[in-house]
Amino acid sequence: MARYLIDANLPKYISFWHNDDCVFVVDLGKAVSDPSIWDYALKHELMIVTKVADFTDRVLLSAAGPRVIQFRIGNMRLREFHRFLDRIWDSLRKLSEQYRLVLVHEDRIECVS
Repeated sequence: MARYLIDANLPKYISFWHNDDCVFVVDLGKAVSDPSIWDYALKHELMIVTKVADFTDRVLLSAAGPRVIQFRIGNMRLREFHRFLDRIWDSLRKLSEQYRLVLVHEDRIECVS
């Protein structure tokens, strides 16, 4: 089963992220850099869940590394974001097991091997 590293740019207060499958960047310490997040995810076999395009670029430019789920949805209120995730999280989990990169838009999901 996949495990996830939830980036600091995403709300920590999503109920179904509070389980043994999810680790939060904000719990790793202060000012964790993107390269450190990448290395931590790789070392601990975690998928990075983020809004940061830098991780997407890195997946596309590297042959190895952690898998990434990137949200490209703009700003949403916490409640709206939670409802959005509630509808698609199971699909994202399945897709992220098959693809190195999953790009989540409000109206579609794109996957890259």
